[in-house]
Amino acid sequence: MSAGAGSVTKAAPPPVQEVRAEQSLGSRIAGWVSGGFVRVFLIVVGLFWLVPTIGLLLASLRAPEDMASSGWWNVFTEPSQLTFGAYEALLKNDDITGSLLNTVYITVPATVLVVVIGALAGYAFAWMEFPGRDWWFLGVVALLVVPVQVALLPVAELFGKLGIFGSLTGVILFHVGFGLPFAVFLLRNFFAEIPRELLEAARLDGAGEMRLFVRVVMPLAGPAIAALGIFQFLWVWNDMLVALIFTDSDSQPITVALTSQVRQFGSNIEVLAPGAFISMVIPLIVFFAFQRQFVSGVMAGAVK
Repeated sequence: MSAGAGSVTKAAPPPVQEVRAEQSLGSRIAGWVSGGFVRVFLIVVGLFWLVPTIGLLLASLRAPEDMASSGWWNVFTEPSQLTFGAYEALLKNDDITGSLLNTVYITVPATVLVVVIGALAGYAFAWMEFPGRDWWFLGVVALLVVPVQVALLPVAELFGKLGIFGSLTGVILFHVGFGLPFAVFLLRNFFAEIPRELLEAARLDGAGEMRLFVRVVMPLAGPAIAALGIFQFLWVWNDMLVALIFTDSDSQPITVALTSQVRQFGSNIEVLAPGAFISMVIPLIVFFAFQRQFVSGVMAGAVK
């Protein structure tokens, strides 16, 4: 309507002003830290963490007289010092090569047995009904807090009566016994997260418990198996306490052999650095080969 007719014109509403909440000092610092600065800082920390590994590698590639006279960092100014002579001497040292093979003979069976037995027991605790199942599982969990040192002398006496003290069999059995509680705990939690409908559908198709375990459960348990295998492999490979007590000169692993070589440091310096590097790099290769499965398995089996 026209203004003469007495129409009322509504005024436009005032513009809405954006109200921005003022960030606190802690929020601004957190936002700044979570940016590129923290990435650069972590990269620097990672490089410093690798310095001992790099130093050990370069030291293993130097001649004994060079290692005795100067530090490993001198190879950056004198690359001519690098040589594979130390590794040639290592291959000629029967004590080191034999102990390295013993380490493989101990670690591989101890890892495989723990994974297989732990998977069978974990499946039973997760999906099979039997009397006292929960109480038995609580007993397995309670074994997690038992320190290895408590069982050293009793188990050593038992192995002596059985005639396996000082042999590879005794060391393997000890590692299997102390690795199983954690294996059962981890795999049981992982298996319990599998949907019940999936297992019931397999049972309706005529699958028995063993076939169900092999064809359905185990293919789904790849991440948890990888995590358990890495844990067990690293523990057994790097163990020295159990090996010092339960092995003799013919069955000692690389950790014990290197320790005995340190006592003669002046006469065999050329085998210590390459031996220590080989002992360290093999677990690193195993870990990085299964890194993704390791993280997934730990996160999956840690909660239930």
